[in-house]
Amino acid sequence: MAARSLEIGPAGMQTARTIEILRTERGLAQRELAARVTGFGRPMTNTMLSRIERAQRRCDIDDLVALAQALSVSPLALLQGPSAA
Repeated sequence: MAARSLEIGPAGMQTARTIEILRTERGLAQRELAARVTGFGRPMTNTMLSRIERAQRRCDIDDLVALAQALSVSPLALLQGPSAA
């Protein structure tokens, strides 16, 4: 069985960029946003968040929903970009 590619596509790249933009617009450190996400029941460290923002780690659907909740936007806004938020 071939290994599944971990390459992050355009939607993943846009989401990563949007998460970082919204986080900084809200004046949150990565540690603060990761703590909020954890508070919503999705354990996340600032290292995990950093890797998501740098597109070095995939943002799975559960991460996406928890990050959107922590940033007070819809998951769709994270996928569509900062202008949709």
